[in-house]
Amino acid sequence: MHTLLPYLLAMIAAIVLLNMWANKLKIAYPILLVVAGLLVGFIPGLPMVRLNPDLIFFIFLPPLLFEASWTISFKEMRKWWRIIGSFAFLVVFFTAMSVAVVADHFIPGFTMALGFLLGGIVSPPDAVSTGAITKFVKIPKSTSAILEGESLLNDASSLIIFRFALVAVGTGQFVWQQAALSFLWMIVGGTGIGLLLAWIFIQAHKRLPLDAQSTIALTLIEPYFMYWVAEQFHCSGVLAVVSGGLFMSARRLIFLDSASRIQSFSVWESFVFILNGVVFLIIGLELPEIVEGMRAEGLPLRTAIGYGVLVTGVLIAARMISAYAALLATIIFRPAVIPRARSNRRRWLMPMLLGWTGMRGVVSLAAALAIPITLDNGAAFPQRNLILFITFVVILLTLLVQGLTLPYFIERTKLFDGLIEEGSEELARQKMKQGLKQHVYQFLKNKYENELNGHVGMEKFLKQWEERAKATDDSWMNQKTKAIFVELLESQRDYLTELNKDPTIDEEIIRQQLYQIDLEEERLKII
Repeated sequence: MHTLLPYLLAMIAAIVLLNMWANKLKIAYPILLVVAGLLVGFIPGLPMVRLNPDLIFFIFLPPLLFEASWTISFKEMRKWWRIIGSFAFLVVFFTAMSVAVVADHFIPGFTMALGFLLGGIVSPPDAVSTGAITKFVKIPKSTSAILEGESLLNDASSLIIFRFALVAVGTGQFVWQQAALSFLWMIVGGTGIGLLLAWIFIQAHKRLPLDAQSTIALTLIEPYFMYWVAEQFHCSGVLAVVSGGLFMSARRLIFLDSASRIQSFSVWESFVFILNGVVFLIIGLELPEIVEGMRAEGLPLRTAIGYGVLVTGVLIAARMISAYAALLATIIFRPAVIPRARSNRRRWLMPMLLGWTGMRGVVSLAAALAIPITLDNGAAFPQRNLILFITFVVILLTLLVQGLTLPYFIERTKLFDGLIEEGSEELARQKMKQGLKQHVYQFLKNKYENELNGHVGMEKFLKQWEERAKATDDSWMNQKTKAIFVELLESQRDYLTELNKDPTIDEEIIRQQLYQIDLEEERLKII
């Protein structure tokens, strides 16, 4: 272990440097990570990092999915649930089936079961990659919500396909009736277990005397526990983590205090950032052995690259076809729900954009690495090296080709010109702050009118409460005033929670204001 520690520390340092370089170049850091993973494989003398395939899912997926479920807007997911649901389930299945058919037909040694296994691995677009790329261009909130919601749910659906295909490869048979019942149980059971455990964890947070450090430590083990329990009942651990994470995220103001919310944000962001980078570098360390394994099986590297390019083309085509099929189906069956486009050109370019945002990333890598080395009978798992190599090629090509051209595509087509109102977000923010001011004034006047009379500190706060942080003299903040102030901050949170029910208000603005209130409460504690 002590011999690997310097390399692990060097990996983390390399991830940080790559992220700094990506920010300077204004490109998504997963693009540099996948390139670095490729280059790492050419460095002689590096140790081979081997992780037990059974532990890959358990180590990487629960925290990645849990963090994603906390950052997404559940309100926006409900608003766009039809298109998110179709892309997360129907499109994933269509994509996996397309890959299976092509692989079975064109790649020697592949069966439909192996094709579905490969399709389940490479079918889900990566939320981290898409978010990292789109942050450099302005896109409407609705489009961003659709991409984020789809990326969260399609991980679950694709990994269910992966699980069934893995069983089919191992047993050599596939019973549709049994698979249908198992599929239903995985969805219902996984979701139910995730919600139940999330409720239990919330009660534990509320009733136990936890400080911020203990709370954050508990949140780090919660996704692992959800995943493990669901898997023990042969349910979907992925769906358990996603459903549980969404449930807890929507109730974060109930069971987390301001210190826990502020500190956990930074801890989780850094933790997931490191996990993403480590996966890419691990596959780089395994690439030489993968290439050697393919050569030993009589498969030239050029041929394997060709297979990777073929599968990448199938993925892009399947997503494009699905996007336009969804548009046509909506026009035919639900024309009233189609957003009014300013031109037919924009309406028909939008599915192309959704089709071009299918960058693959860390979930596909983790799934590929989780393929067992041998079958239950001790025989080598068929085509494992080729599946791993194709997965890496798919991620490399989608990140480089689609990832680097997506901002240019958006700017060149002027697809969102006129859809993004420059002042709309600022107007919403001003509306929210004005409402908060009025709420604060009415709250103080109705409940503490007697304390306001003749109290310099409270009168000053009432008149200029937004500038209180600039005050150099905090002597006016006695224990009574501090208690009122804390109550006032909690009242503001209640107001913002109710305001968030307005579908016209962007939840990201609400979360930013809640974060500022948390910071204000923490500042109050040290006065």
